[in-house]
Amino acid sequence: MLKSFLYHNLIEAGCDEAGRGCLAGPVFAAAVILPKNYKHPVLNDSKKLTARQRAYLREEIISEALAWSVASVDSNEIDGMNILRASIKAMHLAIDGLKQKPQFLLIDGNRFYPYKNIRHETIIKGDGLYLSIAAASVLAKIFRDEYMEKIHSEYPDYGWDRNKGYGTLYHRKAILKYGITPYHRKSFSLYDMQLSIDF
Repeated sequence: MLKSFLYHNLIEAGCDEAGRGCLAGPVFAAAVILPKNYKHPVLNDSKKLTARQRAYLREEIISEALAWSVASVDSNEIDGMNILRASIKAMHLAIDGLKQKPQFLLIDGNRFYPYKNIRHETIIKGDGLYLSIAAASVLAKIFRDEYMEKIHSEYPDYGWDRNKGYGTLYHRKAILKYGITPYHRKSFSLYDMQLSIDF
């Protein structure tokens, strides 16, 4: 069972991103504030869950959260500011969208730029430790996956309905064959077949 909070006396928001390592599409981020007594036996790092579990948990999180928000930064901005800055900007935008102001931020990973005057803690693999970060990871991933499935219909040759923009062998071969789209991140190594990974 993941932890419900770091500080019991503060309103905490968990934050995570999805799509940081992709070759195409935006980076998405989510911020979630859960009730202090919230527990769930299945909620975990989104990468450890099945698509069916994520779909069920999305409805659960949206229903039970005190506040939640999802935001994105597109490929043009990623190219202009680099993926780290874009990921953190997406998190800031997600926090901006919360209907309740958090007093503390739990950030997945090891890098973050301070958000206004709210204290934060970066936690490596935090999406497998804290429920609020896990909830954010689920929302960020499922909203991004749905976005990639939507734009797949515009550019069906790249297999985004399956690879979601990651650098699979199929995706990289499609780039070599058809070139790049407006959704591709030009600052990434799009043509390097040695970096191919399968998801």
